[in-house]
Amino acid sequence: MVQLGYAISSEEFPPNELVRNAQQAEATGFSYALISDHFHPWIDAQGHSPLVWSVIGGIAQATSNLTIGTGVTCPTVRIHPAIIAQAAATSAAMLPGRFFLGVGSGEALNEHITGQHWPPVSVRLEMLREAVGVIRELWGGEYVTHHGRFYTVENARIYTLPETPTQIHVAASGPEAATLAGEIGDGLIDTTPSKEVTQAFDAAGGAGKPRYGQMTMCWAKDLETAKKTAHHYWRYTVLPGQLSQELALPLYFDEGSKNVTPDQVAESVVCGPDPQKYIDKIQAFADAGFTHVYLHQVGPDQAGFFDFAKRELLPHFGG
Repeated sequence: MVQLGYAISSEEFPPNELVRNAQQAEATGFSYALISDHFHPWIDAQGHSPLVWSVIGGIAQATSNLTIGTGVTCPTVRIHPAIIAQAAATSAAMLPGRFFLGVGSGEALNEHITGQHWPPVSVRLEMLREAVGVIRELWGGEYVTHHGRFYTVENARIYTLPETPTQIHVAASGPEAATLAGEIGDGLIDTTPSKEVTQAFDAAGGAGKPRYGQMTMCWAKDLETAKKTAHHYWRYTVLPGQLSQELALPLYFDEGSKNVTPDQVAESVVCGPDPQKYIDKIQAFADAGFTHVYLHQVGPDQAGFFDFAKRELLPHFGG
């Protein structure tokens, strides 16, 4: 049976509130959560984007059982993979047995900020392959020297490591990335219930490994409120194709989605008070081969969502 988790949306809340949301997720009965790792929010209405590693440190002290993963970190452009290796190792040491590193090929929105060239997706996937190799090698605890196609590491050793190995789950939005995830990852992360993605992941070595699907939703007491809230904070989500990977500023996402309507957002974001709509969408992920579905409640009413999830969703699935 699919296991439910919670999405900690760094773009929508300040850091201390993110920590409180993690606490409430644990109290509600969720056993895991994934936290987004951004430099910018998607659109200005979201309003936040704190450094994820500081927030994870707060969550480590404020929770006891909740497993935390990054959903997801890009270890290729704005941050060197050696630094990500150290940050993730420290997080895993602070969350013994309950941390994993989720990685992906990134978006220009976050990665362009250091002025480096934003390469095409095929190159970004090769960068990700090399970066994951660097991270795993550094987690071995020995001195590492690496001179690769994209990254150089000279005489680096990570001294603070967790007692147990840390898993790396790889994000994929298509079969090419899913193939890479199956080859180098301990699990898969996706935002749509795509059987094509899970099948490509399995064929490349992912069979039997966990698959995490993020389901974006907006619970509210009435449908219209939910649609308006989802539209205000998350209307960019209807932008097609590779735009979300290529647009460089929240301003551009605002401009690109200015004519999007609340009804259009509700076609991809489950909205309203009807629990069956949520159950059906979760089941769609399960039918596509996902073992875990983590729920992203859009907007400020996290308390209402937690109550709804505890009453209507967790009894049907697992926490």
